Amino acid sequence: MEKIAFLGLGRMGLPMARRLADAGHPLTVWNRSPGRADGLTEAATPEEAVRGAAVVVTMLSDPRAVTEVAGRFAAELAPGTLWIDMSSVGPAATAGLRAGLPDGVALVDAPVMGSVGPATTGDLVVFAGGEDADLDRAQPVLERLGRVRRCGGPGSGAALKVVAIGAIVASVAVVGEVLAVAEELGVPQELAREALAAGPLAGVVARAHSADSDFPVRLAAKDLALAGGGRVLSAAREVLLADPSIAEEDLSAVVGSLRRR
Repeated sequence: MEKIAFLGLGRMGLPMARRLADAGHPLTVWNRSPGRADGLTEAATPEEAVRGAAVVVTMLSDPRAVTEVAGRFAAELAPGTLWIDMSSVGPAATAGLRAGLPDGVALVDAPVMGSVGPATTGDLVVFAGGEDADLDRAQPVLERLGRVRRCGGPGSGAALKVVAIGAIVASVAVVGEVLAVAEELGVPQELAREALAAGPLAGVVARAHSADSDFPVRLAAKDLALAGGGRVLSAAREVLLADPSIAEEDLSAVVGSLRRR
């Protein structure tokens, strides 16, 4: 198996890296805050982590973090290296990363849908974009992490992630707001939830009240920002940012926050 460097051991990154190690891949990991390797072989720097790796996987928080870390390790990537960026950074940032690649290095954008539970069990949905040969090479790694949806050429995975997560996050905010309206109108919350869950919003209602997900509100707001300045998504982002106290809580916390206002 090809040697892998995995950079970013946050909520999602650590269980993903663990799955690759458990599959038998020689693995070196790195995290900005040391001490999160949980028994995996840990490098002191991104440069050290990627040396000799055939595949580099990044799972970082936002475009700024990916750009900063890539600036540290890119020069160490040998020709023939495959970089799989699984961060949610949007197509514009992905294009910038691709433009800065050393000669002979390939990039696949492969952001994911799902939370910590699916990351642990290998049940994420992976939106993969890139050249066909690079996607073929990335497939065995990505399949260990989830169900792979090939989206097209470079940047297409990053683009679809923006579309999909934008719809989910904004819809959860809408559910939170209409439940707040129900409260004001004297409609019992359970009755309102049952009515919403019986229609087209069933999946969104379930996500809005999930007790098992771990997708911080601050990252949901970041993902909405990647979609640009659309009025509805911008309004949903303002809703998420209005209560700083829930920034590190799961997205479902926005429902309770709206009801308290």
